[in-house]
Amino acid sequence: MDFAIPKEITDLLVRIDDFIEREIKPLEQQDDNIRFFDHRREWARTDFEHGGLPRKDWEALLGEMRRRADKAGFLRLALPEEFGGKNIGNLAMAIIREHLAAKGLGLHNDLQNETSVVGNFPQVLMFRDFGTEEQKKIYLEKMLEGKARIAFGLTEPKHGSDATWMETRAVKDGNGWRINGEKMWNTGVHTATHDMVFVRTSGPDGDARGLTCLIVPMDAEGVKIEEYMWTFNMPTDHARVSFTNVWVPDGAVFGPVDNGLVLARHFVHENRIRQAASGVGAAQYCINESIDYANTRKPFGKPLSRNQAIQWPLVELQTECEMVRWLIYRTAWEMDRMTGPEIQLYLSDKVSMCNYRGNRLVCDAADQAMQVHGGMGYSRHKPFEHIYRHHRRYRITEGSEEIQMRNVAGHMFGYIGKNRPRQ
Repeated sequence: MDFAIPKEITDLLVRIDDFIEREIKPLEQQDDNIRFFDHRREWARTDFEHGGLPRKDWEALLGEMRRRADKAGFLRLALPEEFGGKNIGNLAMAIIREHLAAKGLGLHNDLQNETSVVGNFPQVLMFRDFGTEEQKKIYLEKMLEGKARIAFGLTEPKHGSDATWMETRAVKDGNGWRINGEKMWNTGVHTATHDMVFVRTSGPDGDARGLTCLIVPMDAEGVKIEEYMWTFNMPTDHARVSFTNVWVPDGAVFGPVDNGLVLARHFVHENRIRQAASGVGAAQYCINESIDYANTRKPFGKPLSRNQAIQWPLVELQTECEMVRWLIYRTAWEMDRMTGPEIQLYLSDKVSMCNYRGNRLVCDAADQAMQVHGGMGYSRHKPFEHIYRHHRRYRITEGSEEIQMRNVAGHMFGYIGKNRPRQ
């Protein structure tokens, strides 16, 4: 078994670092753009007088970063060749995500927006695998160019992890569908042209069958953004959206009618493994910064690092960092050798392990970094509070810790996955 990182990946990291130093770091310093990353970051990014939405100049800066990364050939690396990518795979993406997060806050890899010089495009792959030929013509290239933005509406005010109990309904109406209901945490609708809205089209509440995804224009009659939910991590683009007698044509059906959950599950494994890798990278950044500070800070006439009360918590974090990192690498490596259905059957539990332990690790590391740095660690002049606020949400979203652990238990005890008894 070879544990060496493939040379093509290490060479790629060098090229990415060079691009960041040449183009992204100067852009970060230009026109006081550093205000989006220093102690002013939350205020610089957030338009508190207009719903707490991201400021336009902040999103314009992110757009310029993506444009430059795309021109340099990095933004689409994870996409298939047919979309201008290199199809570099899950192991490469995990290593890149960790590497970028370990650099700390910066325009190269922003935490709050999940925007990076190496992009993540799960919805493009959804259209490739589930879209009709007409839908591919309408949306795909526009999505890659940033001219079409499609939000994702699954969660509801009364239903989160229990998605099969959603109350939003769509009924057949002529040559289309009539939608009524609400969606919660409908992220990105402030700039979205369309929304993927999951609705019940048949069957009883709680049944995995009977759910359908419809592509709804945000300017359709009856679509209303009710409010933006202010969060621990601001600015917000997480909305509560209502759909009142909204009509869409049959061409809006995305994927199979009554089996829409296959779309929701389509990209979770890739997203979760990359999210876990970012957590390890950010945790490593917090550990490294704490070590450097402890070696230079000299209370009572000696380096802070001489105290075992400082050493041992960081030793625990570094040990877990190593363990989770190699579990992620191994799992991502195995994912690259399986199809989607095979991953669901044989590897879903390992992805869940990576995800919930990686998310928990970075929160613990950010908290310890605050403690080591004392008052400055608690201040916004250090990035630890921002790292904590960002990563804390992932212990809830995209499958909470409890959902991830339930998935692992299902594989262990034979309720789901490879250990499930044949019926």
